[in-house]
Amino acid sequence: MPEYLSPGVYVEEVDRGPKPIEGVGTAMAVFVGFTEKAEYVREIDGVPVVENLLNRAQLITNWTQYRERFGDFVPGAYLPHSVYGYFMNGGSRCYVVSVRTFPKAATALLNRAGKPALSVRARLAGTEGVNLRVRVDNVPALAAAAPAKKGEKAEGAPEAVEPEMDGKATFDLYVDQARPNNEWKTAETFKGVKLEETVRNGQKVVEVLFPNNKFSRLVDVEVAGENLPAAQALPRVQEQPLVIDKQLLPPPSADEFKGDVVKRSGVEGLEVLDDATMVLVPDLMTTMPGEKLNLDLVKAVQGMMIAHCEHMGDRVAILDAPPNLTPQEVKNWRMNTAGYDSSYAALYYPWITVMDPVLNKPIQIPPSGHMAGIWARNDNTRGVHKAPANEVVQGALSTVYQTTKGEQDTLNPIGVNCIRAFPGRGIRVWGARTLSSNPSWRYINVRRLFNYVEKSIENGTQWVVFEPNDRMLWGRVRRDVSNFLTMVWRDGALFGSTPGEAFYVKCDDELNPPASRDLGRLIIEIGLAPVKPAEFVIFRISQWAGPNAE
Repeated sequence: MPEYLSPGVYVEEVDRGPKPIEGVGTAMAVFVGFTEKAEYVREIDGVPVVENLLNRAQLITNWTQYRERFGDFVPGAYLPHSVYGYFMNGGSRCYVVSVRTFPKAATALLNRAGKPALSVRARLAGTEGVNLRVRVDNVPALAAAAPAKKGEKAEGAPEAVEPEMDGKATFDLYVDQARPNNEWKTAETFKGVKLEETVRNGQKVVEVLFPNNKFSRLVDVEVAGENLPAAQALPRVQEQPLVIDKQLLPPPSADEFKGDVVKRSGVEGLEVLDDATMVLVPDLMTTMPGEKLNLDLVKAVQGMMIAHCEHMGDRVAILDAPPNLTPQEVKNWRMNTAGYDSSYAALYYPWITVMDPVLNKPIQIPPSGHMAGIWARNDNTRGVHKAPANEVVQGALSTVYQTTKGEQDTLNPIGVNCIRAFPGRGIRVWGARTLSSNPSWRYINVRRLFNYVEKSIENGTQWVVFEPNDRMLWGRVRRDVSNFLTMVWRDGALFGSTPGEAFYVKCDDELNPPASRDLGRLIIEIGLAPVKPAEFVIFRISQWAGPNAE
């Protein structure tokens, strides 16, 4: 209580007015997966400093920003395409968590002594580099080595005698690509690649110069060691495939995606993101060279994603069906293998085909990133209460499997949302169900509407904590929550002709008896009548003889 110690006029501010509850954002996706890199270069006092972003959630608001931090598209990784599809379909911001960066395939070209002479590395990170090989031909002969002196090694030993070049240090380099039928085809030919000794920073080095100032689109070639003379840097005639060390790119594991909440890594580390509303792990479907998709891993990680979303209570997992499944197979996967039952997850089928701008060819990718973009677009244009379906999938060239109506009849009731192509209407999302067996939580928009309302009320009523728990407080809470829900009703999210038909807010003596108040509890009961999508539109048509018929 204020003190009044001397006569005078006292002006006091009394805060008894309404405290409007502001709606939270609903369109914030989180992508967890593999990227080309995970670093950001910034200048501090004019000095470039590289910041490591591995396993650190980064807010991204456009594709250019993504490329600055995580690189470009990576053959073999689905996360870059998913993020690109998210922005293309209406997403405006998201978090990206890179749990692994993809190395570049490489090999070493050997000299006559069998030692590394040149290092060859794919220009593009990812698994596409393992489909390359390099060939060396037309290597000039070496001049005869000087006779060995008494006590030295045998004549011609490279450790004792450094041979001199006979003519120019040039060779022909060929870059081959593997075709689907396992046949090699030459993609690039460079005749007369030159090794030239130059002086750089006061030190003699050997540089690899391609003819006519050209360069390879597929590989980078460098001298393998420092201070290596041109004679030892000259490769012998050979062919070498580019490979990725399995220690650098092991098969993914469940723990890699799961992460740790303490270390703020993986899916578990997403607990610190209060504004996340969608969780995606598209690279769960990524396979390493020579490996097959581990369906047990898929089930384990997707189950962990669902558990995380249920624990947080404010986000939904967008799941991909495994690739190359027929409708009957995906039904068996959904019902008998995975067996998910949660309103905090949605499953989409089949995969979609998009254009890879790096490889310049169509590729098949999981659809979750594009679906998240459609959810965001739907939220921004219609509202979270509108089912995110009957929407065009921007950027999709086709679906991997053309699902028919009869096939969808078996998938829709079990919560598999189909992506279908319609003549003259494009490729559209044709389902809006969760994976819940509870009819009350059958639709994605109902689950997300409740997430939105619950989070908004939770954030907007923090001022109530530690206030005197009396009838005056109860009235203020009823007023503020009712005002917010009236706004939600006016936006078309609740069913009813009046606010009284759409919702109720109860906070009285019945809910808050003395025993409950003694425990420091304030209980408010809210009931909502959410709108549900017109999933089945039925016109009943019959013959009519007319108004004058007898």
